[in-house]
Amino acid sequence: NSELIARILGLCNNEDDEITIMATVAAELYHGVNGFDWVGFYRVVKPGLLKIGPYQGRHGCLVIPFTRGVCGAAARDRKIKIVDDVKKFDGHIACSNTTRSELVIPCFKQNGELFGVLDIDSDQPAFFTKQDADNLDQLMRELFTGDKN
Repeated sequence: NSELIARILGLCNNEDDEITIMATVAAELYHGVNGFDWVGFYRVVKPGLLKIGPYQGRHGCLVIPFTRGVCGAAARDRKIKIVDDVKKFDGHIACSNTTRSELVIPCFKQNGELFGVLDIDSDQPAFFTKQDADNLDQLMRELFTGDKN
């Protein structure tokens, strides 16, 4: 939704602190989209390991290795993951038993280094579209690298 994205960009305008941006994004997306059950970031804390960052919703998993789950796969492959049914995703980590579908967007620094992933869960199956993924990917690039293309 372009109004929500414009609001997030406005709130984060001239902000360069990653945690501040993550907290703002998590809050705005969680409260702005009906069907987003959990929204948060997992940060790369050492090679092959993600730890929870700012989020909204019930508590999430605290640590996720790159070898496990949808977040780990997105970080490992450096690619967006859209999962219509988490029960059919091999290696899914059930942090919440209400999650049905999931979208994970890798987040990069200006130098191309992966620093984390944006993880969004929905309690509805097949909730996320390719358009959602593309819009959020573009938002992450704009917020964290300044890339407006």
